[in-house]
Amino acid sequence: MPDARVQAAIANWAPRFTSQGVDYNDFVRTTQSLETWAEWLPAWRATGDMHAELARAAAAKGRGVSAGEAWVRAALCYHFAKFVWMVDMAQYRAAADKAVSSLYAAHRQLDPTAQRLEIPFEGITMAGNLRRPPGSAQPPLVILLPGLDSTKEEFFNWENVFLKRGLATLSLDGPGQGETGYHSHIRPDYNVAVSTLLDWLAARTDLNLARVGLVGVSMGGYYAPRVAAFEPRIRAVAAIGGPYNFGECWDQLPQLTRETFVHHAGAANEAEGRERALQLSLAGVAERISQPLLVVFGKLDRLIPWQHAERLAAEAPHAELVMYPDGNHVCNNLPYKYRPLVGDWLSEQL
Repeated sequence: MPDARVQAAIANWAPRFTSQGVDYNDFVRTTQSLETWAEWLPAWRATGDMHAELARAAAAKGRGVSAGEAWVRAALCYHFAKFVWMVDMAQYRAAADKAVSSLYAAHRQLDPTAQRLEIPFEGITMAGNLRRPPGSAQPPLVILLPGLDSTKEEFFNWENVFLKRGLATLSLDGPGQGETGYHSHIRPDYNVAVSTLLDWLAARTDLNLARVGLVGVSMGGYYAPRVAAFEPRIRAVAAIGGPYNFGECWDQLPQLTRETFVHHAGAANEAEGRERALQLSLAGVAERISQPLLVVFGKLDRLIPWQHAERLAAEAPHAELVMYPDGNHVCNNLPYKYRPLVGDWLSEQL
C-alpha cells in the first residue's frame, strides 16, 4: 500500500497534472506501483525520459510538431517529478534542469520566437519565458505568476490560453520559485520583483506595456493581488485559488506542502515556516487594489478555505468573485470553465 505522502500527492494533485498537460494514462501508469515517496521522482523521471526519447526520434525524422509536443510532455514529467519532493536535493536539481532544457527544446519546435529572459534583481537573476502571439507587432502582456511548487516549466499550455486571444505571456520564476529560487527565498513583498521586471521591460518596443495584466495561481493568487496593490502599471489582475493569509491555512496543509514551504522560504523548521507563512497576508493590502480584480475559486478546495476568496473579493474595491461549487484547488478539475473565463476576462480588460 502506498505511504501517506504518495497517497496525498495522488489525491491532491492528480487534476493539476492532467490539466497542465500530463496524459492521464501516464499519470496512472507512473503512480500505480509506487509504495514510498522516495520512489516518486525516479518514476516520473523515467516517464519524462520516455517522452524525451519520443521527441528525439520525431526530430530525427523531421517531425517538428510531434517532437515539440513530446518535449512539452517531458518537461511536465520532470517538473512534477520534483515539485514537492524534498528527499534528495541533488536529484531535485537534476530533474529541474531537465524540465528547463526540455521546455526550451519544445520552444524551438513549436514557438521559435519564444525568448528566455534573465532579469537582474537585487544581486541575483530572475528567469522568465516570454512568448508573443503571431501577427501582432505590439500585443498587450499578461504576466503569469506560479505558486509555491509551480514554475514557468508548468505553464506552456496555460500560456496558450492567452496567446490564442492575442495576448503575449511572460511566465516568471520570482523569488523562491524555480530557477530564481536557487538563489532566493519566498518573500511577502513579491511586488518588488514584478516592479523590477516592468522597469527592465520598459525599453522594449514589441510589447504594449501600457496594457499589462497579471494572473497568479495558488500561492500566485496571493502574489498577484499583492503586486496590483503596489504597482499601478498593472491594468487588471486575476487571482485563482490563492490564500488571503497563507499562515492561517497551515494546519490543514498536506505535510508535503508544509515541507516545501519551509524549504523555499528558507525557514529552519516548521515553526519558523508557520511564522513566515503568516506574513503572506492581504490584510491592509486588499483595499489598496484599484484595478479590476477577478477572484476565481473552488469551494471544494482542500488546501485553502473558500472563505479566503470571499474575504479578498469583499475588501478589494473593484473585485468580481467567481466561486465554482464543485471546483477543487485552483479549479484544476474544471479547466474548461476557469481557463476560458480568465483568458476572455483579461482579453477584455486589456
